[in-house]
Amino acid sequence: MTQLELARKGIISPQMAQVAREEGVAAELVREGVANGTIVIPANTNHTGLTPRGIGQGLKTKINANIGTSSDFASLDTELEKLRIAIEYGADTIMDLSTGGDIPATRRTIMGTCPLPLGTVPIYEVGIDTIARYGAIVKMTVDDLFATIEEHARDGVDFMTVHCGVTQAAITRLKTNRRVADVVSRGGAFLMGWMLYNERENPLYEQYDRLLALAREYDVTLSLGDGMRPGCLADATDPAQVEELLTLGGLVQRAREAGVQVMVEGPGHLPLNQIETNVRLEKTVCKGAPFYVLGPLVTDVAAGYDHITGAIGGAIAAAVGADFLCYVTPAEHLSLPDPDDVKLGVIASRIAAHAADIVKGVKGAAEWDRRMAVARKRLDWARQAELSMDPERSRLVHQKHATAGETCSMCGQFCAMALTEKYLGISAPRC
Repeated sequence: MTQLELARKGIISPQMAQVAREEGVAAELVREGVANGTIVIPANTNHTGLTPRGIGQGLKTKINANIGTSSDFASLDTELEKLRIAIEYGADTIMDLSTGGDIPATRRTIMGTCPLPLGTVPIYEVGIDTIARYGAIVKMTVDDLFATIEEHARDGVDFMTVHCGVTQAAITRLKTNRRVADVVSRGGAFLMGWMLYNERENPLYEQYDRLLALAREYDVTLSLGDGMRPGCLADATDPAQVEELLTLGGLVQRAREAGVQVMVEGPGHLPLNQIETNVRLEKTVCKGAPFYVLGPLVTDVAAGYDHITGAIGGAIAAAVGADFLCYVTPAEHLSLPDPDDVKLGVIASRIAAHAADIVKGVKGAAEWDRRMAVARKRLDWARQAELSMDPERSRLVHQKHATAGETCSMCGQFCAMALTEKYLGISAPRC
């Protein structure tokens, strides 16, 4: 049985119990969330050594780190180093988005090394393989697509992005209401090209029951992809995006009825004033399904700093209900991320997720900040480093202009907290 089916029978699985311990919440809360679909636990039955993560309502905001080869750079050693760094700096899940080299071998090697839930986008592999064999993605067969999905599931992949909502109706909306950036989803573009050339409906939508049967067999969590997501602010919340979301709402219900865990992916590029509307729309249309957002990026002009624009949008989205943030690195829009980009992306997303968790009232979030405040009041630099998301950087920055006294080099003898303690005689509170 899948996690969803177990939860509906009132059974607390080992994975649910472990998530509850990690979150510091009651196991029954986790079970109820899985049962009603507001929480998912991506945990393929073939993924041995998995440390499960819960994603959804009432839990900490989770973050995902994308790694993977490209057609120009396909070093497995580099991808394993990215994996190591993503885990070290606090990613909750990993996605292998490889499009170069030996894609199956890369996935299996990463899978064998990754203790976290692993996601993939099968349409990448089948599309690239089809191009290599037949010269064009439009030559892909439906059986090729489903065979690749099953291969990923059999290998132990815990969640898969599947662009089921890229339908002929969504394409019509796109044609009627022209965009600046058109389609920026690689998987969405692969499928759209196939559909237009073959004059057929999206096989992931048309044969959705076939997909559900595969997902249920291995307990793969479906991540319903946003193939029509906006790729710039000018295209945000347009008819094509909304058309796709409405379709996904119906597919969420069908997945739940089939006993398959499901979450929904979202934009993309959004101006600040549209983020809350997008989150609430997804939560309404998709009946509380966990919302997995890329960023959202709140401006288009911060090339090289998009980990910051993504963190700004991610904090707002998560604060109003998004559950899962896909990190954005400084390399977004520019190049394949390197290990340093991965670190910066993970840290930026962790900051966003934690800031949102304070607003959500997630257990322990505000207390972490209080402990840091006490350490700062005490001028306890070692404790501040321990409590930092990146202790190494905290120590490095503090020591860059070290002073002989207790205060830092910013204020020196004029430190406000030191002066306040001296004149008021009030020491720092206990942690």
